[in-house]
Amino acid sequence: MVRILHVIDSLDLGGAQTALLNLVKYADRARFHHEIASMHGDGMFAAAFQALGVPVHSLSAHRWPPGYLAHLPGLLRRGKFDVVHCHLFASNWIAKPLAALLGARCIYHHDQCNDAFRTGSPAAIFVDTLTNQLSTRILAVSRSVEEFNLRIEGISPEKVTYLPNSVDLAEFRPADESARRAAKEKFGLPAAAFVIGGVGRLTPQKNFGLLLDAAQPILERRTVLALFGDGPEEAVLRRRAGEQVRFFGAVTDRASIYAALDVMVLPSRFEGLPMTVLEAMAGGVPVLASAVDGVREIATDGENALLAPSENGNLFRVALARLRADAALRMRLAAAARALAESRFDARKLAAQLEHWYLHDLASPR
Repeated sequence: MVRILHVIDSLDLGGAQTALLNLVKYADRARFHHEIASMHGDGMFAAAFQALGVPVHSLSAHRWPPGYLAHLPGLLRRGKFDVVHCHLFASNWIAKPLAALLGARCIYHHDQCNDAFRTGSPAAIFVDTLTNQLSTRILAVSRSVEEFNLRIEGISPEKVTYLPNSVDLAEFRPADESARRAAKEKFGLPAAAFVIGGVGRLTPQKNFGLLLDAAQPILERRTVLALFGDGPEEAVLRRRAGEQVRFFGAVTDRASIYAALDVMVLPSRFEGLPMTVLEAMAGGVPVLASAVDGVREIATDGENALLAPSENGNLFRVALARLRADAALRMRLAAAARALAESRFDARKLAAQLEHWYLHDLASPR
């Protein structure tokens, strides 16, 4: 039995948490034992892992004081893990060196995003490059993230592997009319309303303020903008929103979100490989998104989504009006997007690919 410990910054709402859940859900439990260590707090995803029978360890109640510095070494010693798999920045920069000091056999880093926090800071690039040297393998979720590791950080190509985020095709699938009515009723949305959705953390990266502005001209009694997620920009967005904008906070039943939507919009300033786009595509919901690196790798404008330049509110406004008026376009985009999700981003297939790399690296000399 291969024992794997996933260390992640938190189990709050986020794409990295969703991606990890998909990989663990479809793991070969007869050969691989997975445990989760959250560096601070349980978060909304803890229950989802526990429902799968996966042990969850909260290493610190809060970010400060950093109890994980004391608790993680003990967990690593007791658990006798074959692989320590790190997700997100704090895990990469703190948990990975601790695992290396304690002689971890295999150390993985799941690199999710060309985040401006890292790419815009020479100090962050230095620390990231330094700790990445401790990795047995770095899993890049997009080609742009892979390129960053190779070109900017100078990581050896033998250490960097492209493994895109995946989507659970059984959970996220096109909803029939009955399921759509039920989802709208669940969220208190008018049954006949055209629902524009924004899904994700309410942060500057996601740029939902642009969505508020772009949607405003078509918001009326039969058109509603629904925002699913929480975050530091919520208060600002609420002050700017009109009566046709609804805020639902973090929702654990994510499949029901997409069943309630007619269009999903992601106006991000940057992305690795956004889970919300994959989930909407699998759920048969037409997507309008920023044409940033990670999005362009999975979406082709006019073929399986509509794309607009990041920060160009006018083009987002035009695209939204076009989607609102053209049901045939929405159906065509949604069908092509579902086919793409099935062919390239099936969680079952990508979980098996990850297991292949675990076995390959464990069989190689240290």
